[in-house]
Amino acid sequence: MTREYLKKAALTSKSDASDTKKIVRGILDEIEAGGDAAALAYAKKFDNYDGEIILSQKTIEAASALVPEKLKRDIDFAHANVKRFAEAQLGTVKDFEIEIVPGFIAGQKAIPVDAAGCYVPGGRYSHIASAIMTVTTAKVAGCKHIVACSPPRPEVGIAPAIIYAAHVCGADKILAMGGVQGVAAMTYGLFGLPKANILVGPGNQFVAEAKRMLFGRVGIDMIAGPTDSLVLADSTADPMVVAADLVGQAEHGYNSPVWLITDDRSLAEEVMRLVPVLIGDLPDVNRDNATAAWRDYAEVIVCADREEMAATSDDYAPEHLTVQAEDLDWWLGRLSCYGSLFLGEETTVAFGDKASGTNHVLPTSGAASYTGGLSVHKYMKIVTWQRATKEGARPVAEATARIARLEGMEGHARTADIRLKKYFPDESFDLTAEG
Repeated sequence: MTREYLKKAALTSKSDASDTKKIVRGILDEIEAGGDAAALAYAKKFDNYDGEIILSQKTIEAASALVPEKLKRDIDFAHANVKRFAEAQLGTVKDFEIEIVPGFIAGQKAIPVDAAGCYVPGGRYSHIASAIMTVTTAKVAGCKHIVACSPPRPEVGIAPAIIYAAHVCGADKILAMGGVQGVAAMTYGLFGLPKANILVGPGNQFVAEAKRMLFGRVGIDMIAGPTDSLVLADSTADPMVVAADLVGQAEHGYNSPVWLITDDRSLAEEVMRLVPVLIGDLPDVNRDNATAAWRDYAEVIVCADREEMAATSDDYAPEHLTVQAEDLDWWLGRLSCYGSLFLGEETTVAFGDKASGTNHVLPTSGAASYTGGLSVHKYMKIVTWQRATKEGARPVAEATARIARLEGMEGHARTADIRLKKYFPDESFDLTAEG
């Protein structure tokens, strides 16, 4: 496969990973040992905040009153779309039972986890949509206790729109604490909260690393890192639209990769010309983020044809994958590694991020090669069960005893033996491992 890099990234999402791991490990250990007091100390240190930690109903109502009615309508619209899509997802998870052999029934049951911890970024940007995406899906899944956690700002607290969104989407508690300390608080059950069974939601590299380290003692939606986005474009694409989509994702942060893959060199060159222009027109913080992301992490690749473009895209396994090319059905059928797919110029990553209904909590750093994004399924435990009559247990017990002995697991074998002896006392069985 030949790939021509018109632009090659100088850095990757793992470039500063070792420092991040050391910092996060220290914070988690201190908070686990020190409890509420240690978490509050980190909140003061990192967020310069010492206000209300678990928001009262009065605080929630006061914050909601500050949200303009037009914004409330937009939040309600997005919530309705996400809820509708999540409910459709829930409908794909079915309890069932099947008679494996006569008299032996096995089944599946989907059980939602009890407590979900939903992280909502609120530092550099107020991620209103993350409250909608995480809390709504947990609610539809049937979680009994949902905590929304978001970093407060000094002397202000959590952005009122985030509070409103978390509340209307169904959060039982809203925790004013960000970063590693917020994730730790939900995991360890600080401030009177139930210990989370699962942690979900996007975050910076420190939040992502905290989730990774805590995975095992608590479930997580996915192991993720900085957000990334890839655009597949052919000669029919509009260079300005492609450039705008790349810039729109690069503004996430200094280490947010954006990639363009095309089979049209002239399109690639025009996009590369336009991107710096569009970045230069952004507000200061956004411009600084996008400038660094484009300079250090972005790549532009020219391929021979669409098959090579698709194969290259699957190798990258992007979080967000946009296709601006002919024959969208072909791309839908061919592409296999992505967090969420955006087909055609008429849709864009920002639609999925904010209001269209699909979830924006998605696998990054190549994780889309083995997992999908946040959905109601992430909050569900798919468990199995079985029951049998004595006659139904008979052939299963015979096979179990012989297989167990062949494995050398005599104790296992005898649990089958004892049932056969009890249920069929007048019969003899060949339960040896030998043929």
